[in-house]
Amino acid sequence: MTTPRQRAREQTMRDIVRIGRAQLADHGAAALSLRAVARELGVVSSAVYRYVADRDALLTLLVVDGYDELGDAVDAALEGEPGGHRDRFLALGRAVREWALAEPATYALLFGSPVPGYAAPAERTVAPGTRVPAAMLGIAADAHAAGELALPSEPDEDPGGALSTGLHGIREQFGFELPDAALRRGVLVWASLFGCVSFELFGQYGPDAFGDPATLFERHLARLAEGMGLA
Repeated sequence: MTTPRQRAREQTMRDIVRIGRAQLADHGAAALSLRAVARELGVVSSAVYRYVADRDALLTLLVVDGYDELGDAVDAALEGEPGGHRDRFLALGRAVREWALAEPATYALLFGSPVPGYAAPAERTVAPGTRVPAAMLGIAADAHAAGELALPSEPDEDPGGALSTGLHGIREQFGFELPDAALRRGVLVWASLFGCVSFELFGQYGPDAFGDPATLFERHLARLAEGMGLA
């Protein structure tokens, strides 16, 4: 059972994250300021340092909050999709895009240019940051277990080499029983999905995104499902 003091601290932390995300949207990550957070909270700046040590700690809070919010959006989309493996993959991709369009500043913090001078602490950010790729590989693993993952035969380009070792690390980290060919495809599809979203969000397709970015994304998503082996 939490005490009133603990509840007050938790509320203050939520307020700091909320204000930090508003700053992020208004001024960008490089301009984040704990002094500005303190002003918004209505406290002296020294009071904020009892909760957040410095700007980097604030950035880490925002990174973790963003990853968790994106992961929650994907989880909710998958829970609401009763269809097969391909339908679940499509629901995941759409959830990523919808969240990115709704939270462009936080998406940019997570997947855009690195913030100068900031290095995200792995012990805080790896677990939340891998929720979406883990969900994607989970769909592939379920399809593979059901005999429904279509993997065309392809040569093993790295037998026993560094790539195989890295893929084995993914297999151990997430506990998925997937062959190297499926993991290779999963990594490429993961990168491609976020590449598609980033191109649209950061204006890389041009000012009008060829007139219909939603339809363009759906075409990409369908090809990515095929690339994953979810025909």
